[in-house]
Amino acid sequence: MPILKNAKKALRVSEHKAAINRQIKSKAKNAVDAMKKSPSQAGLTLVFRAVDRAVKNNIFHKNKGARLKSKLSKLLPVPKKTKVVKA
Repeated sequence: MPILKNAKKALRVSEHKAAINRQIKSKAKNAVDAMKKSPSQAGLTLVFRAVDRAVKNNIFHKNKGARLKSKLSKLLPVPKKTKVVKA
């Protein structure tokens, strides 16, 4: 246990930051799991938001965030392109 006053405060601050980081990471992981179970456009939006927030706060590396978003985007069917007929 810390003895000095500044060490006690540093412990409180780090515990608070760790709790916030756990919440952000948990929300991102839950969103990813939900998207894997039932892919939808709304779910994809939630995943992007959660993963971007985790990357912004340095909880996930930016490449991991990009990899997750790319992988989950592929779960949705690609809309078929329609040919444009010029008259």
